[in-house]
Amino acid sequence: MTVHFIGAGPGAPDLITVRGLKLIEKCPVCLYAGSLVPEEIVKSAPIGARVIDTAPMNLDEILAEIETAHAAGQDVSRVHSGDPAIYGAIAEQIRRLDDLGIPYDITPGVSAYAATAAELGAELTLPDISQTVILTRTAMRSSAMPEGESLAELGRSRATLAVHLSINNLVNVVRDLVPHYGEDCPVVVAYRVTWPDQQFIHGTLGNIRAKVKGSGITRTALIMVGEVFGRKDFTDSRLYAADHTHVLRPAKP
Repeated sequence: MTVHFIGAGPGAPDLITVRGLKLIEKCPVCLYAGSLVPEEIVKSAPIGARVIDTAPMNLDEILAEIETAHAAGQDVSRVHSGDPAIYGAIAEQIRRLDDLGIPYDITPGVSAYAATAAELGAELTLPDISQTVILTRTAMRSSAMPEGESLAELGRSRATLAVHLSINNLVNVVRDLVPHYGEDCPVVVAYRVTWPDQQFIHGTLGNIRAKVKGSGITRTALIMVGEVFGRKDFTDSRLYAADHTHVLRPAKP
């Protein structure tokens, strides 16, 4: 018996990995985060499978379901949204599974920041503009941010930022980033990216608050900040330069 942690991707059912879908199709127990995982994905569970939405459940209740499946020798597909390595709350589940001696594995998924870049047709690491992407969030009702990881401190890097779980904290996001990025820095708010009702709000640090306020968006949105959005005046990568040689592209005689 194994618990399979599976990243379902950002929303579009066809963005789950082949491996993840095959695991769901064979597991007799499926526990899924129903607030963000499309029902179409978990409908792939076998006929007669025990399929449970864990959104209203606490950790003890979820582990009780896994222990029951373990006692019956039944594999479990534990389906999370996006990629479970990022704000997936799998670490505390894994810690409990280790204590219980229940085996598990992890199948990664497409994260919202990658899906957002794809939908926008954007590269997040443009030469001479940004070669670093920071995935972060801000603290509201959730766990506090560790020392040294506030937006005010991370913003000094001027890297491309993907700010999760913070749309209701936009006033502080703007306040902390303007001193480093400037009011003209591009911002994209991605709402339910790859879902049928996805929406993108384009703006700058100077005007994004007003634009988001008018949209009514209050959850399930990612804030992307950086000069890479909309820039055309970047240097070509050296990767495909004619004078760039390497073991797979030796110099021509």
